Formats: sequence, C-alpha cells, structure tokens
Amino acid sequence: MRETVIQWANKEKIIAIVRGIEPEKCLKVAQALYDGGIRMMEITYDQRNPDSWETTAASIGEIAKAFEGRMLVGAGTVTTPHLVELTHKAGGLFIISPNTNADVIRRTRELGMVSMPGALTPTDVVAAWEAGADIVKLFPISTFGPGYLKAIKAPLSHIPMMAVGGINEKNIGEYLAAGAIGVGVGGNLANKTWIDAGEYHKITEVARAMVAAL
Repeated sequence: MRETVIQWANKEKIIAIVRGIEPEKCLKVAQALYDGGIRMMEITYDQRNPDSWETTAASIGEIAKAFEGRMLVGAGTVTTPHLVELTHKAGGLFIISPNTNADVIRRTRELGMVSMPGALTPTDVVAAWEAGADIVKLFPISTFGPGYLKAIKAPLSHIPMMAVGGINEKNIGEYLAAGAIGVGVGGNLANKTWIDAGEYHKITEVARAMVAAL
C-alpha cells in the first residue's frame, strides 16, 4: 500500500489540509473536496489539545471507510510515535509532520505508512531523507517562494519534495514548475469560515480551480 500512496501523491499533486474542523463536519468537507477533484486529505492533530486526539483519529477512520478506494486520508501535525500508532489503528495511510523526527519516521515506516516529515534547509531535507522519509515536506515555503524550492532541488533532485504553506490556485503551477512533486493546501482550500457557514460548495469550487491549474 505504501507504493500506492506514493503513486497517488505523484499523480494527484494536491493534499488538502483540514485543520480545526469538528468531526461531524469532516465527512462533508471530504465530500466537497472529492466533488472538486481532490483525492488526498490530511486531518491534523491539535497539539494544544491532546484530549482531542482520539476524536481526530476517529474522523480519519470514518473518512477512510466512507471513501475507501476513492480518496486517501492521513494525519497531519504528527509529532510523536504515539500519534503515528493512533493514525495507523484508525486506517490512515500517510503521516505528515511540521518537523523532522527520526522516531516518528521510523515508526511510520515500521507500520507500512508513507512518511512526509517537514524540513526547510538543505541540511534538514537530507536529514529527513536519510532517516527514511518517502517525501519531504518543504515548510513553510511561502516565506521563501518557488525560487527557494528550485534552488534546493538543483543539488537535491533525487529527493521528492512537497511544497506546503501559502499555496493557492494562482501559484500552484509555479511550485510544481520549480520541482515540487505536489503541494499541501490548507486554509486556502478547506476554509474554516466557509465550513462554519455550511458553504461547502465554495470548497468544491476552489478545489476545481486548483485541479484545473495543474
């Protein structure tokens, strides 16, 4: 299954980042994303509220079951091996982190999931790759832009990188042209204001625009 997830990441290009959304709304968000052409979704753990982690894992499990074979779901903001295990038990298929933690990467690979740790400098990127990352998440890329990604990819072209931070339908093409295999998109896609207002059609519209921009 690991190879399948990696293939999907390379083919689909966009991973929607869903953060701070109530569990009962996650399925509606997933449907809105799916209707817009998005096929990979990350649900993040709230590091400020450990009591919510079991509920987050349950949301991952519900989406994995409801969209089996149609959309791949994983976890974001994973900072400990415990959260890796929680995600695996729920049925999540990939692990995305804001940082590089060798223990998190190791446990992810041991459980047969895809590892996407966060890194920024060339040293960070290589360390993540050597620790076993399948794809390195270049974050926060918005601070530096596509030119920075292109510069890093020049000597490190063998390492697949995903751009995350400030990605939208207007600049997604620039990051892909700079060498990213794909992008992670959060508030510019799974917009919390729209979700709170029940305006799921707006998510679908932006998703379609992003897929078209590919």
